Amino acid sequence: MIEKGTYVRIRKTLLDPKDRSPNLPEDTKQVPLKMWVKGILLEDAEMFDYVDIKTVTGRIVNGKLKEANPKYKHGYGDFVPEIIHIRDIIKDDLRGDTK
Repeated sequence: MIEKGTYVRIRKTLLDPKDRSPNLPEDTKQVPLKMWVKGILLEDAEMFDYVDIKTVTGRIVNGKLKEANPKYKHGYGDFVPEIIHIRDIIKDDLRGDTK
């Protein structure tokens, strides 16, 4: 049971495949257009129930409950060693150093 007032993430289907634009690539047209939204759960619910949430902007959005207390999962990618070399070149250039 996920309690009312919990910060959650829901998924909502915006367009079914039959409603998608004919101008899309064939593989894109074959899948529904979905969105994910985070907000505060307005009623107690079980995972995967259809629920209403209130977003930080005050919108009420309905969708399928996918996650409680969602984590931030973004990053800046893997370390690229060449960036250190490029940084040194730029610093030297700014100082007027020539090699």
